[in-house]
Amino acid sequence: MKFGKTIKLFLIDGEPNGRMTCELSNWTGKAYKIPRIKVKDCTDRPDLINPGVYLLFGKDENGKELVYIGEAESVYKRLSQHLTQKDFWNEAIIFISKDENLNKAHIKYLESRLFEIAKAVNRYQIENNTTPTQSSISESDKAEMEEFIQNIKILVNTLGHKVFEEKRVIKSSKEEAKETFLIKAARGANARGKPTADGFVAYKGSQIADPTVPSMADSFKKLRERLIESGVIEKQHASYKFTEDYIFSSPSTAATIVMGRNANGLTEWKLKDGTALKEYEQEKQ
Repeated sequence: MKFGKTIKLFLIDGEPNGRMTCELSNWTGKAYKIPRIKVKDCTDRPDLINPGVYLLFGKDENGKELVYIGEAESVYKRLSQHLTQKDFWNEAIIFISKDENLNKAHIKYLESRLFEIAKAVNRYQIENNTTPTQSSISESDKAEMEEFIQNIKILVNTLGHKVFEEKRVIKSSKEEAKETFLIKAARGANARGKPTADGFVAYKGSQIADPTVPSMADSFKKLRERLIESGVIEKQHASYKFTEDYIFSSPSTAATIVMGRNANGLTEWKLKDGTALKEYEQEKQ
């Protein structure tokens, strides 16, 4: 059973695009969200001299989300170093302990686990050159750090980044089958997926039509090419398949890529019993 959470945001500079703190009720952790251009202003935040973990966020020239995951015994000092060492990032999210109870072993453990989670989720490109090593801590400390990580995931998402958010929630096989939408159509299209809060996710292993029809919009043809070039879709045996769960901006975009022609996803995606996505959403209202 899940319970509601109270989150307290404080705009340090009195503006939404400036520095802010973010705290959960009854939690000893504390988050800072700091734009790159405001890092030098943080000499007024003495708690940033403490140990912590941090995430650097940016985008590449193609709009791909990037993240660097690190730890430091003095977070402010390390961020100041990154101003000259790394240029891809434009904001940082830092986590420290309000009771100063995080030591070097703790932050190394947190860094390693956050790296593992981000890699498994595979939403952002990770900019770390090496895989962080996981420190050995006691069973009780590990339990505390895993709880700390759950709160980090909540706050990072709240602050605008889904780097640790699963693309879809895996339910029981019975529930999953009941809520999965299908497309089986011409030229080998055979796909599974479902709507999510982020868009429509096409499942790993889904097959797309090949070839596309001449009338398919150029923008969709280019998207298909980009997905193939990036390895999200690749040829396996005689068909093209998704190599990972992939979130599309809409059901129609997903259906168009899968079917190799312009398509209305609200009518093309259907449950096993034949219910179209459009009817399913109307029933939910």
